[in-house]
Amino acid sequence: MPVDIKNVLVCDAVDSACVDLLKSNGINVTYKLKLAKEQLCEEVKNYDAVIVRSDTKITEEVLNAGSAAAGGSLKAVGRAGAGVDNIDVAAATKQNVIVLNTPGGNSISACELTCMLIGALARPFVPAGQSMKEGRWDRKLYSGTELYGKTLAILGLGRIGREVAIRMQAWGMKIIGYDPITTDAEAKAAGIEKMTLEQIWPLADYITVHTPLIPATRNLINAQALGKCKKGVKVVNVARGGIIDESAVLAALESGQCGGAAFDVFPEEPPKSEITKALIQHPKVVSTPHLGASTSEAQVRVAVEVAEQFIALTGKSKEYTTYAGVINRDVLKVYQ
Repeated sequence: MPVDIKNVLVCDAVDSACVDLLKSNGINVTYKLKLAKEQLCEEVKNYDAVIVRSDTKITEEVLNAGSAAAGGSLKAVGRAGAGVDNIDVAAATKQNVIVLNTPGGNSISACELTCMLIGALARPFVPAGQSMKEGRWDRKLYSGTELYGKTLAILGLGRIGREVAIRMQAWGMKIIGYDPITTDAEAKAAGIEKMTLEQIWPLADYITVHTPLIPATRNLINAQALGKCKKGVKVVNVARGGIIDESAVLAALESGQCGGAAFDVFPEEPPKSEITKALIQHPKVVSTPHLGASTSEAQVRVAVEVAEQFIALTGKSKEYTTYAGVINRDVLKVYQ
């Protein structure tokens, strides 16, 4: 099925392992970071494929600029990461451009950050540590709660959700979960009792989300859902900004309905809205600047995986045959 990929444009910072692997298989690589949309539309015409992370947006306009009709030769867009929110998959499919990601590359890193944030909500060591730096000894002020015996609800039982379940069971938590695709048997194999959302809300002490951001999951945790939860429920988002309604969480924190929240992702990054800024500043909120995949191991892993998939598409090496991350698989037929 070989796809003719000779020249690749890397638009966002990826580990050098990606570039090295592509070059070792006869593919030319050009690094051009932080391109404005107009610059990207001009540049994309000169390349067969593009690699991005989170910063660069591959919009319909960019895809049209790289199309054969516009004099381009764009055939593939790869994201060194799990989601493809910043790529217009429908427009790419229309232009017969293959879209792929690296779905498993950062699973462990995102999982581990999730677990740490759950711990930070149970035991407020973040503000306690800051108070120590400021010369205070607020031992009684920062009393916490045990995770043992508490119920953790995981919304989204894919790779990351199941990894979180495995680790938090070791802390003695009861794990319940929701996923419209995962079967009861698959959930049970990971130690998760699968339930409906309506069953989950009143049972959960902690809720963590691990779904893509799609119309069905936008504001999945909202004011209505929080109102059905236990008083003091804690929520965590290391998935995508927008899955949890920030204004609803802020109101619930003020009323005491929500006992704490941890956010690694936001609808706009860096955050600019007053709601998001108020949420970050709230004393019961732990926030981090989208660090889910920010480990040295994950960065190497996703860089290598996206390169391996590009090489597999070209058929240049029998060593690489995976298309695991291809999102719009029907486009592959065009190149057969």
